[in-house]
Formats: sequence, C-alpha cells, structure tokens
Amino acid sequence: MNEAPIGIFDSGVGGLSVLREIRAALPAESIDYVADSANAPWGDKPPGFVRDRGLAISRFLVSQGVKAIVIGSNTGTAGSAEALRSALSIPVVGIEPGIKPAVMATRTGIVGAIVPAAVSESDRLASLLDRFGGDVKVIIQPVPGLVEHIEEADLDGPELRRMVEGYIRPMLDAGADAIVLGSTHYVFLKPVITEIAGADVALIETGAAVARQLTRILDERGIRAARGDGGRERFWTSGDPRQASRVISSLLGRNVKVAKLPAR
Repeated sequence: MNEAPIGIFDSGVGGLSVLREIRAALPAESIDYVADSANAPWGDKPPGFVRDRGLAISRFLVSQGVKAIVIGSNTGTAGSAEALRSALSIPVVGIEPGIKPAVMATRTGIVGAIVPAAVSESDRLASLLDRFGGDVKVIIQPVPGLVEHIEEADLDGPELRRMVEGYIRPMLDAGADAIVLGSTHYVFLKPVITEIAGADVALIETGAAVARQLTRILDERGIRAARGDGGRERFWTSGDPRQASRVISSLLGRNVKVAKLPAR
C-alpha cells in the first residue's frame, strides 16, 4: 500500500499546480493524474455534473490502485468532495480558496478573490467568508474565460492580459493588497498578475497547504512511500491526448506522455 500512487484530478490542467506542490513535499510518491479536459472548465457546469464527473474519475483512479485522492480543483472540491468521501474508503483531500490566509495577510483590510462562477455561488465559499471574513472587505470576482487560455498554455498573451487587467484592476483601485487565487488554474497566472498588481500585493494560493494535509494523512495511516525521489507519474485526459501532452509538458517544463481516459 505504501508504494501505491496518489490520485489527483481536475477539470483540466489547473491541478498540475497542486501536483507540483505534492511532488516537492513528497518526492517518493507516485502520482496518477486525470485531466477532464473534454469538459473543461467546470466552473460554468451544474453542481450535479461536477459531482458525477468527480465520482466517475475517482472510480477510475481507484481502479488504478491509488491509496488517496486529491481533488486538484476548487470547483471540484465544492461539487464532489462530500460525495467522494461518502462513496470511497480511501482518504480524499480537497482544496478551497485561501480566504483565511488572505485575511491574515492584508494590511489595508481589503481582499480580492478571483474565482470560478461555481465557486462564487458555493456554500463552501460562503462558509469561509462567514468564518474568516470578519471586519475585512472581500471582493469576490468571477473570472470567466481565463481557464480556457490556461488550458491552451497561454499564460501571457495580449487577450489574456487584457482579461486579467479587467478583472483585478477594480480590486486594486478599491485598495486590495491581497488577492486570492480561487482556482488551481490561476496559480499559473501569478507572473502576469504580479506584473499588473505589483510585488506588494500578496497572491494567495493553497496548493502547499494541500500537500501538507496529504502528508499528515499518509503519515497518520502509515501509508507514506519510503524515502527517496523515485516516484513515477502517469497522466490521462478525457480530451485529445496529443494536445494534453503538449500543454502539460509546457506547464510542467518537462516532457510527459498523456493517455486517453477510458470512457466512463
């Protein structure tokens, strides 16, 4: 069981930002990653669709022998985490927008959050705001269109820059000095956001926190892989494997081969 892989899934390539954090924290672990690229983005899909995709992909990962599942998606966590924990016997680790660390980081008392539409309307985000918002003003901004650019590995094109500027400029003008990256996809936009917002604006992501939580769970259950850096990786996509291989290789900075996810 210790040498069994960790399963990670997302609507597409955003979860690769979580994969990087897990790889840094747990180099001995093997990883199986599924990108549901044929259905990306999930942010504009009904909650039932996200739940069903999460269940189908998780069952595939279980069939591959994974010992734990990480939902590498804020939308996926909001839509499917509860169902997965009810249906599966292995641990499930989700991710949520970093409202708490953003509230702790702000000096102006104003926080911005860029999120998928599904997350902006979720009970999970409402709960985070109720618990940690306090006296801080949190500006929630859905950002349709960004995921599609990232899914093409376009991280700094002129159209993308125009969109990012349009989404975050009002937050900055309102005094926000911390911006929550409310999707794992948006982590790949940190360089362009920093160019627009300036180095003094904190960009809050939670991939490292997910890696720490996964580490705790593996250690508590005694199923952490032996020390070393030999963990293998496998990738599947519900979309075009050639396209996914190109994009994932570009985002990870190394060549990977992506297989076609069996229809489920």
